[in-house]
Amino acid sequence: MIRFLVAALLAAVSSVPAFAGTICTIVADASDGRVLLEQGDCRTRVTPASTFKIPLAVMGFDSGFLTGEHTPVLDMRAGDPDWGGEPWRQATDPVRWLKYSVVWYSQRITHALGEATLRRYAEGFGFGNADFSGDPGQDNGLDRAWIMSSLKVSPREQLAFLRKLVNRELPVSAAATDLTLGIVETFPVVDGSAVQGKTGSAFPRRSDGSFDEARAYGWFVGWTLGSGRRLVFARLTQDDHLQSPSSGLRARDALLRDLPAIRAGLQ
Repeated sequence: MIRFLVAALLAAVSSVPAFAGTICTIVADASDGRVLLEQGDCRTRVTPASTFKIPLAVMGFDSGFLTGEHTPVLDMRAGDPDWGGEPWRQATDPVRWLKYSVVWYSQRITHALGEATLRRYAEGFGFGNADFSGDPGQDNGLDRAWIMSSLKVSPREQLAFLRKLVNRELPVSAAATDLTLGIVETFPVVDGSAVQGKTGSAFPRRSDGSFDEARAYGWFVGWTLGSGRRLVFARLTQDDHLQSPSSGLRARDALLRDLPAIRAGLQ
């Protein structure tokens, strides 16, 4: 069965434009954690980029900084990151935060919680190395630990966290779990099903500290919806030349195209 699943997935991937490198594709049964598909290096930790917004949402709701799907509404301030364009310049609530992946809204939460609280939550969640120190000597962990800096997580650890989330097993309030599940974006699959998930993109650093925009990491992590077996999944990619749209969006679209083949392999 697993061989058939792998063959089906490879056939699906071969029919769409290839990435420079799919580092990992991993899929597990959400109920018992059994890994149904694992391709590539799924154990090495890398930057979580914006996939960190899912555990950060849980932290925000559990701590009380976030109070509802549409509260608090916060405004952009002078000096906030603005590379996300017009969607980042608008008043933002938790739903918009995840939909448009607004970095400055994440920073409001991380600064409100502080490094020690973030680390305590991440350790309790089993989310990677739980390191929010930031770049060495820069004192910027609350601004960018999760963006090509100190916080790192493996695809396997992403799946372990997602299983706890969807099974409501995280050490947080029930309301924090429910509210987080309510704001994670839903995406349609071509077979008529749907998933919830989060993309992430980040540029690795060169030895001089500059960002290598040609070698972008791309994440898509999440879980399936609907009847039947619930799956949790993670895909991690890395480019070898500058591409558009972002690596995270392309990782998402490719995984969504592959899901019907994955499901077929599980019948």
